[in-house]
Parts: sequence; structure tokens; C-alpha cells
Amino acid sequence: MSAQRYATFTDFYPFYLSEHSDRTCRRLHFAGTSIGLACLITALATQNFWWLLAGLVSGYAFAWVGHYFFEHNRPATFSYPFYSFLGDWVMWKDMLSGRIRF
Repeated sequence: MSAQRYATFTDFYPFYLSEHSDRTCRRLHFAGTSIGLACLITALATQNFWWLLAGLVSGYAFAWVGHYFFEHNRPATFSYPFYSFLGDWVMWKDMLSGRIRF
């Protein structure tokens, strides 16, 4: 984990990407974030907000499996919770748009 503290998300995002260099880890993040989005949509559609908890749990479970088994590093979530959450969504968008290899 980097000892540097990041003042902006723009400064943090390159570090975040470096912590996701393993393709399988990125794919697991993509899957978890997609499931989280599906759970959010389901929660809004059904007004059953337990789906939000399911979305958070599944999203983080996929990501943490990727870090533990493939990336072999500590998730940035523990040091940068907000930037890490935002990074997941930006990386998801970048993968969907083809800017980052799937």
C-alpha cells in the first residue's frame, strides 16, 4: 500500500489502477460492480432496500476475492474508502468503454 496520501481523486486513480493490474482481479471487480448496479436497480424497482445491502456485499466480495487470490494486495478500500468506491465505478466505466482491457 502506498504511504502517500492523495488529496484528489485525479491523483488517486493512477494508484488505484496500479493496484488492479491483474486481469482476473479487474474482471471480478467488473462482475461485482455490475451485480451491485443490478441490486441497486432492483431495490429501486421493488422498494425493497435489502437489495442495497446485497449489492454492497456482493460487490465487495468479488473485489476482495480478486485482491486476495489474484492481485495479492490489500484492497485500497481500507485506506481510501470513498476514492476506492469511486474508483470501482470509474474503472467499470473505463472497462465498458474499452479504455481499460477487460
